[in-house]
Amino acid sequence: MAISVEALASSAGFFSAVLSYARGMIALYAENPRLASIFASQQRWLMAQSGLALYHERDPQDPASGLYSGRFINYIVENEIASRNTAASLVQEMVAYRFARHVSDRPDKRARPLEPTEAALDYVWKWLQAHLTILDALDGGARALSLEQAPDVFAKLQPAIAHALVGNDRVRRPGPTFDLFTWVNSGGVVMDDLFSRIAVFDPDAARVTIGAVSSSDLSERFMISKTHLKRIFSKASEFGSMGWDGPPGRGSLWLSQGFVREYWDYQAEKFALIDHAYERLAGTFCAATAPAADERALSLTSADP
Repeated sequence: MAISVEALASSAGFFSAVLSYARGMIALYAENPRLASIFASQQRWLMAQSGLALYHERDPQDPASGLYSGRFINYIVENEIASRNTAASLVQEMVAYRFARHVSDRPDKRARPLEPTEAALDYVWKWLQAHLTILDALDGGARALSLEQAPDVFAKLQPAIAHALVGNDRVRRPGPTFDLFTWVNSGGVVMDDLFSRIAVFDPDAARVTIGAVSSSDLSERFMISKTHLKRIFSKASEFGSMGWDGPPGRGSLWLSQGFVREYWDYQAEKFALIDHAYERLAGTFCAATAPAADERALSLTSADP
């Protein structure tokens, strides 16, 4: 039985696990900053997931299916993720940086289908495994191991997750401060970095202090301009979502309870969505490794990731 959004959103154990997840995402970013930057804003992340879904859903019997530039652009526009020009630019960028390529062996020479490169697929695989590992830590499941032992299921699970993400308004628009960060290129990974610095968490506290934060360091590590970063921090400060114990930009930085709740609720929605997609496809996993629903005892409040 999949874990509910309500259970995750009310579990301090889950939020502690999410902080661990954020640290993992920072480490994953460091492995390939250029590729990870594709996933570091909400819009580009949704577009990348959508493109992979179209690729995985290719029907060999239907030449019109699969990932084509025009088909991808239409999907993005129809689902109000981005403009036609923005979607087209992402395709060009993915090909230019060798995260996607045109398929050379194609029956119709007039069509130019695309496919992700090994680097792109590996990144999304690690992203998904990170989520499944956190879910396993919460209820003692074996999702990550099941996927490891039945890797072909990834091609079914990824599209199910991607379409659910695109169709979920609470994932796409979790709150004003979250949106402020995630609709700027690399803003999402900056936000993950801020939350990854939380050492001790009290869900009832009005704010949580994360220590000194260097804007120059964030700008350099995450390929975001200091001007954009300053604008984000300034606006978040106006919202009352973050601030400094001393003058602006100096001293320890704090995050408000409201900002924490936006991040927490977003993660709860996303993790629950992933778990529901996994649950629907659980029958396609190896029966020897897939955990039976009646054996998975939920112990969220005491989870210690």
